Amino acid sequence: MPPPPSAETERNVYSVSRLNREVRILIERGLGVVWVEGELSNLSVPSSGHWYFSMKDRDAQLRCAMFRQKNMSVGFTPKSGQQILARGRVSLYEPRGDYQFIVEHLEEAGVGALKREFERLKAKLAAEGLFALERKRSLPRFPRRIGVVTSPTGAALRDILHILGRRFPPAAVLIYPTPVQGDAAIPCIVEAIETASARAECDVVIVARGGGSIEDLWAFNDERVARAIHASAIPIVSGVGHEIDFTIADFVADARAPTPSGAAELVAPDRSACLEALSRTLERLGVGMRRELRALGTRFSAAGARLRLSHPGVRLNQQAQRLDELEQRLGACVQRELRAIGSRFDSLNQRLNLAHPGLRLAQQKQRLDDLEQRLAGAVRGELHSDRTRITEMYTRLIHQSPEHRVRELRVKHGALSGRLEHAMKQRLTRADHRLGLAARTLNTVSPLATLGRGFALVKRVSDGKLVTDSNSVAVGDDIQAQLANGSVTARVTRKE
Repeated sequence: MPPPPSAETERNVYSVSRLNREVRILIERGLGVVWVEGELSNLSVPSSGHWYFSMKDRDAQLRCAMFRQKNMSVGFTPKSGQQILARGRVSLYEPRGDYQFIVEHLEEAGVGALKREFERLKAKLAAEGLFALERKRSLPRFPRRIGVVTSPTGAALRDILHILGRRFPPAAVLIYPTPVQGDAAIPCIVEAIETASARAECDVVIVARGGGSIEDLWAFNDERVARAIHASAIPIVSGVGHEIDFTIADFVADARAPTPSGAAELVAPDRSACLEALSRTLERLGVGMRRELRALGTRFSAAGARLRLSHPGVRLNQQAQRLDELEQRLGACVQRELRAIGSRFDSLNQRLNLAHPGLRLAQQKQRLDDLEQRLAGAVRGELHSDRTRITEMYTRLIHQSPEHRVRELRVKHGALSGRLEHAMKQRLTRADHRLGLAARTLNTVSPLATLGRGFALVKRVSDGKLVTDSNSVAVGDDIQAQLANGSVTARVTRKE
């Protein structure tokens, strides 16, 4: 068994300040932020501006401190004996060892509960979409009948009627009387809104109440009233309380006014503004009518001018003039075409005369004669040249005495004579070939070859002109047909 620990190892001695500090840390970390409700007492406000007080209930009390930077945002003046609701942290005042509550937020207990309920219901209805802007309806610009859900004896109704009578007298006002304060007022308000929606007698409905405390206006923070406003088939304007007062009904309604009088001004157009706008509209209408009449007069004048220009007589004269112009142009075109045809005919006739077979044959015959003369001249030239050379050879042989030289010259003379004869035959063969080729080419382009295939050249006997169109001869005219061999004369008995 181990020995017992010594006294020095068992002791962990705290100082008073250390113990208080450790206790403070444990308390602050263990509890965090808490809400405490109780009766305020022993309030002390020193020159520093801090508040020191106690909160108590029937069985206990709690020392509290609220520092200046926090208590400046409190919206009321605390008094001893007042029921309050505080939010803060539990701590320990180390110098005295007193445990206390450090307050960060303070509100009246009753009002605080109502505000918490207001925020809870507001968040719930907002999550359901009752406050959505897209579901809010626009108010009618000129309502014929305005419904008012309010107390029939309250000042709010008198203010609304006064504003409506001054701003827009034509609108009728239908009152749905209901109490507007207390728990008993809630079902009455719901019933009045549902009645107005079911009857559909009005174009817009004002839900109104004068100013008061949050408890006085609490009927308009009820969920049943909010859902009745949301379910209404008629646009609803909320005018509850004063400008600083906001209720759930304000958020659900299609429009919110700061006061009942503001709600009346919101739903009713201003009579003087309407009359002024109507006067301006009437003036614009007169200006527009005069401008339209001027435009119509201009259009009428232009239409009359166009009608005069498009009169049938004017159109007929224009068309007759155009017909004359077209007739003149047609005559000029016909004359120009006839001249062109005559020019082409003369050109073709000239070309035909130039291509006549007799002329071509004469040309080819002349060429053949020229070739024969040239060939004969060439042959004579060759013979003359050979004779000259032979003469020269014999002359040289006369001067040379050896006999073998004479034999060589004779052999050479025989060879030259053979070559000369062979060259003459080749030249004659080539000339004969070219002559045959020229004759065949001439025969190909010759009109006589066309006539040989069965065609004929037809001319009028009267003037010798070629007949290329049946309209150029008449029945009974004499015509002459040139054939490949000879010609025949005939008389026209029928045309097709």
